[in-house]
Amino acid sequence: MSKTKISIRFFNDREVRAVWDEQNAKWRFSVLDIIAILTDQDDYVKTRNYWKYLKAKLKKENSQVVSSTTQFKILAPDGKRRLSDTLDYEGIIALAKEFPSKKANRFIEWFISSDESIDGKSKAKAYALFESSFIESIEVGTVKGLQQIHAYLFGGLYDFAGQIRKKNISKGGFQFAAARFLNETLRGIEAMPETTFDQIVDKYVEMNIAHPFMEGNGRATRIWLDLILKKRLKKCVDWSKISKQDYMNAMKLSPTDSSVLKSLLEKALTDKIRDRETFMKGIDYSYYYEED
Repeated sequence: MSKTKISIRFFNDREVRAVWDEQNAKWRFSVLDIIAILTDQDDYVKTRNYWKYLKAKLKKENSQVVSSTTQFKILAPDGKRRLSDTLDYEGIIALAKEFPSKKANRFIEWFISSDESIDGKSKAKAYALFESSFIESIEVGTVKGLQQIHAYLFGGLYDFAGQIRKKNISKGGFQFAAARFLNETLRGIEAMPETTFDQIVDKYVEMNIAHPFMEGNGRATRIWLDLILKKRLKKCVDWSKISKQDYMNAMKLSPTDSSVLKSLLEKALTDKIRDRETFMKGIDYSYYYEED
């Protein structure tokens, strides 16, 4: 089981990876990811070379940025974990200020606010769920279990955390289950079988159509789905293998044709059901799916 705490944030659909510094109890972020964003560079070698140049320049200037840099193992393009330069929260802001541009300013604004938003705070709770004893007490495949997950993720953030909605809601022109029939609808979904992969995904699709909460349905329901898969099939979804666009397109089709979603999820199944890194990457991607 992986002991590494990995976190991914997304700026303009680009990954900003982070590793947990256990000794200092803080997140440290990949310098190369930040450089790639601020220089609009997709080539790993060019990004690395630019950082070498900038690092040497900053060193001559006795910049705090260089002295704050620490190396941690991060996944390289060749699939191996290699030591790579990282900076903490303050270091990343200082680095971004070396790039005087509108994009750098937007990045700094996003970086400062991302962890303080409702989603940021909820995501921190989702991370904690992996090592919490609470996860063992969640009812698997039931409406109550989904309410437990939602209440855990959004407790203290939404006053309706864990509560079934009493109003009608829609998204992108799609009307979710009518509120006045919602309790009956949810009882029907709860009774659906969950023995096979197809049955589990069918149940997930119906729960998505129901959308029982005012907000936070997707994030809570994906965890709910993974708990069913873990219990019934000893599998879970590696959400990092599913792009945002592919997932959103498959979900839009799912009320009338779930085959695309099933194919997408089946290809991303893994037996790493107790792996912390897989869980945390899954949370990162799950929250990313909900970003506008």
